[in-house]
Amino acid sequence: MEPGNDTQHLEFLLLGLAENPELQPLIFGLFLSMYLVTVLGNLLIILATISDSHLHTPMYFFLSNLSFVDACFTSTTIPKMLVNIQIQSKAITYAGCITQMCFFLLFAGLDDFLLTAMAYDRFVAICHPLHYMVIMNQRLCGLLVLVSWVVSVLHALLQTLIMLQLSFCTNLEIIPHFFCELNQLIQRACSDTFLNEVMIYFAAVLLIGGPLAGILYSYCKILSSIRAISSAQGKYKAFSTCASHLSVVSLFYGTTLGVYLSSAVTQNPHSIATASLMYTVVTPMLNPFIYSLRNKDIKNTLRRLCGKGR
Repeated sequence: MEPGNDTQHLEFLLLGLAENPELQPLIFGLFLSMYLVTVLGNLLIILATISDSHLHTPMYFFLSNLSFVDACFTSTTIPKMLVNIQIQSKAITYAGCITQMCFFLLFAGLDDFLLTAMAYDRFVAICHPLHYMVIMNQRLCGLLVLVSWVVSVLHALLQTLIMLQLSFCTNLEIIPHFFCELNQLIQRACSDTFLNEVMIYFAAVLLIGGPLAGILYSYCKILSSIRAISSAQGKYKAFSTCASHLSVVSLFYGTTLGVYLSSAVTQNPHSIATASLMYTVVTPMLNPFIYSLRNKDIKNTLRRLCGKGR
């Protein structure tokens, strides 16, 4: 195909996680269960933060936004995989593939920025407790979320527009993955991908390296402030306020960096696709459990919502 040619007949085949037909019902049941748990868990977190006035604070405001993004993040990949398994088809249209890639980049970027905003919130709460409510006012919280959305949308659209300039050699391209991942699409293009590769490295430095540096800086300051607290009880209380967020950050960045570092070492696409499950499916599913199990306010609100706290 030449650049600019009609793409109406272009399709991609998503090979998924296993080609053995006998494993497909097991994979369908497993991922349907994980998807339902992810969506239900994150929706419960959102409902809890909205319904309880005690949770109308900056920390829970960011948490509810993160839960919404996590539910959407998982919804960009799993439903299509489940549909393909159910209808016994691996095909996805060109438009569907580009759309999936665009929304995947959008919600992945939002996850990144929201975790950074939450780290800043914990930094202010522990390092500047007397000025917390003044600094973390509604205007600043709303602005941080708005900037996260704007930057993530612009990045996703820019990557998508550059991807649309690429051409493919045949009308049927095979992707050894369970979703339309950006690198996989670029590797299968016939035209020059130099601009796409430059954009990927630029985005990695700006949208991953920048937020990660901000999170690390925040936690360096937090640890320094905790060390200055004289009482052991005070240290424990201060650390417990950011333990859940630190667990989520470690899980998200650990799995994401692990996948992309391993992809640079190994050329086995099946292994990369399997490893990608950690940050695309497992991490969004575990986030509600991490925050609810370690947070008394969330647990008490969820009990009331379920009728057990009356």
